[in-house]
Amino acid sequence: MSCYISSNNERLYVALESSYGIIPTITSGNRIPLLKFAAKQVPEQTTRKDKTGTRTFVGLPNAIRMNTTWGVNTLMTEWTNQTVQPAYGPLFQAAMGGTPLFFNGGSVAVVTGTTGIQFVAPHGLSVGQAITFSNEMRFVAAVQDEYTIFVNAPFNNALTAGASIGTTVTYVLAEDLPSVSVFDYWDPSNAVMRIVEGGAADTMKIKVNGDYQEFDFAGPARDLVDSASFQAGQGGLSSFPAEPTVATFDYTIVPGHLGEVWMGITPAEFMTLTAAELTLDNAVDLRVKEFGSDYAQCIAAGTRSVKLNFELFEMADAQTAGLYQAARSRTPISVMFQLGEQATQLFGAYMPQMVPQVPEYDDGETRLQWKFSNDRAQGTAENELYVAFG
Repeated sequence: MSCYISSNNERLYVALESSYGIIPTITSGNRIPLLKFAAKQVPEQTTRKDKTGTRTFVGLPNAIRMNTTWGVNTLMTEWTNQTVQPAYGPLFQAAMGGTPLFFNGGSVAVVTGTTGIQFVAPHGLSVGQAITFSNEMRFVAAVQDEYTIFVNAPFNNALTAGASIGTTVTYVLAEDLPSVSVFDYWDPSNAVMRIVEGGAADTMKIKVNGDYQEFDFAGPARDLVDSASFQAGQGGLSSFPAEPTVATFDYTIVPGHLGEVWMGITPAEFMTLTAAELTLDNAVDLRVKEFGSDYAQCIAAGTRSVKLNFELFEMADAQTAGLYQAARSRTPISVMFQLGEQATQLFGAYMPQMVPQVPEYDDGETRLQWKFSNDRAQGTAENELYVAFG
């Protein structure tokens, strides 16, 4: 018998909720790679000021509103079954809000210039959706008609007539945010299991050029349900759900230093990036203050913030100088990151209009670096950010 429970024996599953706070059924396919899962529940901080005749604290009622928060650090793995979204897809959908858009690929009829693509059959694509070709990902910058699109940047491997365009799934922004349930299972089987229900993805962070491709999600939740104190009715359940049969799990993860970066008013490829972090902040405030309810009723999102911090080596070339000029004039630029460099291991993030801030000079090392901080994406309506897998 072990003295302690090993944190290595933890398995995490995530699924979208059809109704807020109603825990869905999961299968082994809902399991996601896991670095760390955090869930915390504390009572609202309150005091009592009645006269008790003593300096001793005499306690608070048991039925006090609880504040629940959660956070998931996950890793990018291969998207093997491209008929469904990746297992961690519900987290991206919870953060972005929109229904995932699938593109099943197509065949090229005509190539116009470096970014124009005419398909053999109607493409069904919309602005912001991703496509892939020869281990590269690009995003649709404009749709000319049902056969022709223009992408945000040229492919390094030139397209020709007859080329095959690959499958993608793209996550888009929306006004409202769906909720997720996060299931936390352990070995041994009599350990305390937990479920975060009514989870809102307040923040999403994407890290570039780490050891691995990492995605972080965090936010408030409606409740934290556990197997030790479960009562019928919690999360719409009659009993605490057993873990699905543990299936074979692919632990192959994608290296963090591989990919491409395209930036600029006229996008150019940058090979000098050393680090970047993209943060989406939904300014979530749960509807939880109404009289007569212990728990939140829904997710109320505020003004969205999409910010990018990145560092690169300064080069004496036109495209690097162009970043500085755009920052000084506060001119929006296009930014795209591609993480990974193999088919089924591609992730992309695209900001059509990002306003860079004037960079800080870092001359502490042997080569001069520029540090761009709090560069904020903007748009017209739910179009400042697109992310995709391919």
